[in-house]
Amino acid sequence: MADKYELRLPALRIQQGQHYVYCFGVDGKRVHEFTTVSRVRREGEDLQGYQRPEVLSHINAIRAYLESDGAMLPNAIVLAFDDRVKFTASKGGSSAGYTTVGELVIPVDETSPENDRPAWLVDGQQRSAAIRDADLAEFPIAAVGFIADGQDHQRSQFILVNNTKPLPKGLIHELLPDTSGHLPAKYARRQLPARIMARLNNDVSTQRDADSPFRGLIATPTMPDGYIKDNSVLKMIENSLYEGALYQYRDPSDGSGDEEAMLLHLKIFWGLVKATFPEAWSLPPRKSRLSHGVGIQSLGYVMDHLTDGVPAHELPTLDLGGPLAKVKSTCAWTAGIWDFGNGESRRWNGLQNTPADIRLLTNHFLRSI
Repeated sequence: MADKYELRLPALRIQQGQHYVYCFGVDGKRVHEFTTVSRVRREGEDLQGYQRPEVLSHINAIRAYLESDGAMLPNAIVLAFDDRVKFTASKGGSSAGYTTVGELVIPVDETSPENDRPAWLVDGQQRSAAIRDADLAEFPIAAVGFIADGQDHQRSQFILVNNTKPLPKGLIHELLPDTSGHLPAKYARRQLPARIMARLNNDVSTQRDADSPFRGLIATPTMPDGYIKDNSVLKMIENSLYEGALYQYRDPSDGSGDEEAMLLHLKIFWGLVKATFPEAWSLPPRKSRLSHGVGIQSLGYVMDHLTDGVPAHELPTLDLGGPLAKVKSTCAWTAGIWDFGNGESRRWNGLQNTPADIRLLTNHFLRSI
C-alpha cells in the first residue's frame, strides 16, 4: 500500500442548522491511520488538547470483551475533521431534506507525524485503542464526524459530548441480574449480589420469595416506593459474599454460587432483625437508622460475625435471637442517644453512611454480643 492515499467511505451527510454531521462506518483497525488524540497538557500558561490520557485498565477490559464471542460496540466514536476532509455527494444519489448520500474522502499520509493527521478523536479514545490492540483482523465500527473550525471548537464539542448524564447506578444494578456476556470487572463482581438483591426484593404481586424481610422495601427504578437504598443492601451482600458468611456458598474460580443457600441465609438472619426491631424496620431512613445505609451495613457485619461458616440450614439451631437481643439494648435507631463509651456519643440520627461511622457502629454491636 502506498504511503499516501485516500480513504473513501460511504457516508450520510446530515444538516444541522448551518453545520453538517457525517455518519459512516469504518474498520476500527484503520482509525489510527488518520486520527490523533489531543491529550490535555499545558504549554506555558496555555491549556492544550482536551482528551484524558489512555486508561490502560479500561482499554484492557474493552479489549477482552472485543475478543469474546458476539462482541458488539453500538456506540459511535466522534471525530473532528479539518478542512482536508471532503464530502462528495453521490451522482443520482438520494437527497431527502436534511440527509444526503455520498462519500467521505479522507487523505492518509503514513509518513506524516501523528499531530498532523486530518482527524481528532473527540469521543471513543479507549474504544479505538482497544480495537487497535485487540487480536482481531478487523472490527467495523460506527463513526460520526464533523469539520471543526479549530481546537477550541473541538474542545467545546468534547465537553458537550462527555457532559451527558451516565446511567443511574440503580438502573445498572437492576439490569445486571439479567445481563449475559462479558462485563467490565466492577460490574461482573456485582452481578451475583445484584441477582440476590433482586430476589430479596421481589415485587409483592409475585409469590416468589414471599418470605423475604426485604420484599418490596428496596428502592429501585422499577420499585420506587421502597425506602431502603439499593446500594446499601448491595454492599452488605457483596461484603458478605467476598469476605463474610456468604463466602461459603461461592465458587471463587468462576464467581458462581449456591444462590438458594445465600437467599435462605439472608432471609433467616434479616427475618430475625425485622422481628427484633419491628418499628425501626418499618420506617424510612430519615426516621430510622436501621433502614439507613449505616444500619444495614453494620448489621451485615454482625451477621458475618455470628454465622460465618455455618450452613444456612443450620442457622435455626443457633441462638441468634440472644445476641440480637443484646444488640437491641444498645440501640437508638429512632430516638435517643447512641452511647459508644469512652465519652463518645451521637444523637440517634447523627450516624452517617460513611466507612468511619459504619465501623463505629459495627464495633459497638460486636462489643455488646
